[in-house]
Amino acid sequence: MTGRRDRMREATLKEIHQTARTLLVTKGSAAVTINAVAREMGMSGPSLYHYYASRDALVDAVTADFFEELAATMERERDERAADSLAEQFLASCRAMRSWAVSCPAEFEWIFASPVGDTQRQQDSARHQAGMRFAHVFLDMIVKVWETQPFPVPDLDELPEGLREQLRAYSRLIDERLPSEAVYMYVTSWSRLYGLLCLEVLHQMDFALTNMEPLFEQCLGELITALGLTQEP
Repeated sequence: MTGRRDRMREATLKEIHQTARTLLVTKGSAAVTINAVAREMGMSGPSLYHYYASRDALVDAVTADFFEELAATMERERDERAADSLAEQFLASCRAMRSWAVSCPAEFEWIFASPVGDTQRQQDSARHQAGMRFAHVFLDMIVKVWETQPFPVPDLDELPEGLREQLRAYSRLIDERLPSEAVYMYVTSWSRLYGLLCLEVLHQMDFALTNMEPLFEQCLGELITALGLTQEP
């Protein structure tokens, strides 16, 4: 049973995270400091250090929140269409990712600037675990498609040697849930979608496009075709 002290600590942590998020959205990432968060909450800096020993620790915790929120958004849209086709589940999840990114640009930029590392310390962190949950939403859908109806894949021997080795290594990393050739489809699909989102959220295409949604939808349609799925009218 959770004690009163634990409940108070959880409530304070939640307020710390929300305050940091507000500072991020209203003033930018540089404004998110231990002292700034404490000041907004009416606390002293030293008091806040009882919860987070450094700004890096605070950043990790807040980033984990963003990853968890984004993953949950994608999973919810996917699961609400559990009775529909794989294509509809895929589309719903990817559209949910874009919707969250566009509506939470500061949070998405924060994630984009915080890659999930691979050292043991990072693997044990809440940020890494939350980041992997987010990454696996898309991966799991690709695996499900592959297990249900394998999609066309390239000849591995025709790919650059350096790329082949990386594909094989990642296939082993995910316990060969996808063969190396299918991993190629996964990473290229993911890089296209995530790349478009980064371009949109960071306003790198504003010189030519004021609305990136049609381009994103075109990309989704091409990926659906490449994965051998049929989109419902």
